[in-house]
Amino acid sequence: MSIIEKAVGKLEKEASFEAKKSLDNANPYLSQEKVVPGDNQMQAAVHIEESKSAIPVKTSIDAARSNYIDIDLNRLYQLGIVTPNQGKTQVAEQFRIIKRPILTKALKQRTENGKHGNLIMISSALAAEGKSFCALSLAMSIASEMDNRVLLVDADVARPSIPRILGFGVKKGLLDILLDERLDIADVLNKTSVEKLSIITAGAPHPHATELLASQGMEKILDEMAQRYNDRIIIFDSPPLLLTSEAHVLAARMGQIILVVEAERTAQQELKLALSQIESCENISLIYNKDRALSHSEYYGYYS
Repeated sequence: MSIIEKAVGKLEKEASFEAKKSLDNANPYLSQEKVVPGDNQMQAAVHIEESKSAIPVKTSIDAARSNYIDIDLNRLYQLGIVTPNQGKTQVAEQFRIIKRPILTKALKQRTENGKHGNLIMISSALAAEGKSFCALSLAMSIASEMDNRVLLVDADVARPSIPRILGFGVKKGLLDILLDERLDIADVLNKTSVEKLSIITAGAPHPHATELLASQGMEKILDEMAQRYNDRIIIFDSPPLLLTSEAHVLAARMGQIILVVEAERTAQQELKLALSQIESCENISLIYNKDRALSHSEYYGYYS
C-alpha cells in the first residue's frame, strides 16, 4: 500500500469517527454500534434506534394529549356558563345554592339499594330546555369546591352536547367501553385544564345504544365508577326523558336525579309524564330554568 493510500484510509476513519460523534451528541439515544468506513452500519443503527426510542415517545405524548381537554373559560363565560373564577355573578350564586343539598345527599347516601349517592343524572322532559348547560354549570361549580372533585359523563349518546359546547372533537367514551372489553374507564377519562374536573364523552354513536346502556356491562361500569371514584361527584348529562329511552334506563341506577324545567315552555302534562318515568328514584330535584323575569337574565331556581 502506498503512502497516499494509507493517508486516505486514515482520513476516512477520522471523518467517520467525527461524524458518529456528532450524531451521538445530537441524539443520546442513538446506538453505540461500531461504525466501519465504507459500509452503512451507521445509517442502520440510527434507523433502528429511532424506531425504538422516538416512536414510543411520540405515541406517549399523543396519548396524553388525546386524554386532555383544554377548556376556554373566557368562552364559557361569554356563553353564560359558570366558571370556577367567575366570582359572585347571579348565575354562579344560583348554582352555589343548587349544589349544596346535592353535595349533602351525595355524602350521606353512599350506597342504598344498589344506588350510589354520588351518581347524579341531569335530564329534562324535552330537548333544548338547558339540561347540558345546567350539567356543565353544576360540574364547574362543584369543581370550585375545596373538598370535592367532579366527573362529568356525557350520556346523551344520540346527541352529545358537551363536545360542541367545550369545542373539542370526537373522543373515545362511554359506548366504546361497553363495546370493547379491553378498554378501561381510565382509558376514556379526560383530564381538563380545570383542576378538579374530568370528563368522559359519549363515545362513538351506535344503533343499539339503548341496549348497551341497559346491559349488565353498564351496571358494572356504573358501580365501578361510583366505587373507584368515590371521592368525586359523578354527573351524567342524559338524553331528554320523553324523546328517548336511554334516560329511563340510566335513572334506575342513579342516586339522585335533577330534572330541568324550562320556564313558560315545559307543559305540566309533559313534566308529570317525565316524572313518572323516574319515580323509582327517591331523590328527585327540579331546576326551574330560563325565567327572565329577574333583571332580564336567565334565572335558575332549585326545588326539591
